[in-house]
Amino acid sequence: MKKNYTYLVGVLVLITSISFITPQQNVFICKGSQSKRFHLKEDCRGLQYCSTEIYEVTLEEAKKIGRTLCGWED
Repeated sequence: MKKNYTYLVGVLVLITSISFITPQQNVFICKGSQSKRFHLKEDCRGLQYCSTEIYEVTLEEAKKIGRTLCGWED
């Protein structure tokens, strides 16, 4: 039961954080060939192994190229 509760809380936090993101908000992406996520903070730990430059783009642009929110974002 505790695992399900922890998972549910995590999902709710993720949904809540996404709801405050606007399409015009800037996010950060790595343009590496294996990159699939966008990041709300430039110092997100999900970007620490980026092998190329880190770019700041709008959320709308990131979604257009198929990026999804990084799992490390709190």
